[in-house]
Amino acid sequence: VCSSDLSHANNKTLRLFSPNLQETSLLSESTGRQFRLRVTVAALRTVEKRGGLDAFFAKADEAQLSTRAKRAKRTIEKINETKAAASA
Repeated sequence: VCSSDLSHANNKTLRLFSPNLQETSLLSESTGRQFRLRVTVAALRTVEKRGGLDAFFAKADEAQLSTRAKRAKRTIEKINETKAAASA
């Protein structure tokens, strides 16, 4: 432990920072379905900033998504592909 990290009282217990995870339901505009995911509050802000769950998944890297999020992304992509094929 670095000496600059120690308090004046010489406390050596390190603080753990855990992410602010929330269980939430996110609505997909294109499918009309809700997906229940455990996401951080920062990720929720990013979903809102990008314009919803569909836009978030369109830009999201699959390596950074959880298994449930990957499954939701693939479901949304499949439904969008079938809608595009039906309209073409």
